[in-house]
Amino acid sequence: MKAAVLREVKKPLTIEDVQISKPGPHEVLMRTVAAGVCHSDVHFQQGSYMYPMPAVLGHEAAGVVEEVGSEVSYVQPGDHVISCLSVFCGECAYCVSGRPALCAKVTTRRGPTDPPRLSQDGDVVHQFLDLSAYAEQMLVHEHAIVKIRDDMPLDRACLIGCGVTTGLGAVFNTAAIEPGTTVAVIGAGGVGLAAIQGAAIAGAGRVIAIDMNEQKLELARSLGATDGINASEGNPVEQVQQLTEGGVDYSFEAIGLKQTTEQAWQMLKNGGTATVIGMIPIGTMIELHGVDFLFEKKIQGSNMGSNRFRVDMPRYVDFYLNGKLNLDDMVSQRIKLADVNDAFEAMQRGEVARSVIMFD
Repeated sequence: MKAAVLREVKKPLTIEDVQISKPGPHEVLMRTVAAGVCHSDVHFQQGSYMYPMPAVLGHEAAGVVEEVGSEVSYVQPGDHVISCLSVFCGECAYCVSGRPALCAKVTTRRGPTDPPRLSQDGDVVHQFLDLSAYAEQMLVHEHAIVKIRDDMPLDRACLIGCGVTTGLGAVFNTAAIEPGTTVAVIGAGGVGLAAIQGAAIAGAGRVIAIDMNEQKLELARSLGATDGINASEGNPVEQVQQLTEGGVDYSFEAIGLKQTTEQAWQMLKNGGTATVIGMIPIGTMIELHGVDFLFEKKIQGSNMGSNRFRVDMPRYVDFYLNGKLNLDDMVSQRIKLADVNDAFEAMQRGEVARSVIMFD
């Protein structure tokens, strides 16, 4: 099969032939129909986070089941599915206490003496985040997928595989915002736009989108933001405080930078909560004013929207099909696998919300 392989940090991905194994007892082979190009992949390609190489990148996908292992009963060939990097074992303390997004995944991967899921001429090609979605096929553990309705378009369903679940989940699960509260979202990319929509769906009284790209701010307004702040035109913290007369109840950082994380904290009102969604580069330290803790301000992280994806993702599919969630306008362009490097560059320039790789 054709796949996009990362061989060296800060180098373009290369489209190569990669061999894929047969499903083991608890594995599923799926045909990839669509894969979103997410900024998390760029973090690894740029070296902000490390991963063994060579590796097939990609982690936001939807497709059709082709073959299942002998012990799999959840899906069968022909089922439409979304993949998720929050693979769960169902046995560890995190899973049984209702926090499967934090699962250590000890039993969901092949052992060191087993043949690899991906290879080239007998050499291992590493599977990225248990998925490797930039490929014509994916071989995953059965707990890495969720079955969805056949009437859900797969080029939009793939967005739910990461960005949408991350943004909506941060609002619904991690922060659990209350109706009528004020919300600010820093970053109007794919994840930020999902968080904006989540805040609107949850009944926030005011949803403030913050970005440096006016086109993204316009898109954010069309997706539920009541206000837009262009951070290139002045201090966004001061602008938020002026709009809200003192700050917001909830802020969400959806970029992954030191400066914007600190701004998310600074724009809170007393008693407010900042949720960091973005992937802050390893080694980066965040500075907060200690006195603010006396006013019961809180800051927290969110891993993939604190999801329980087998429950959450079908609900998000229903949101879309019922007209509550807009995924159509979040797809900036549909591309071929060979165009993945161009999509990386467009994302880094801030030109797109989401590029979607189409395999059919």
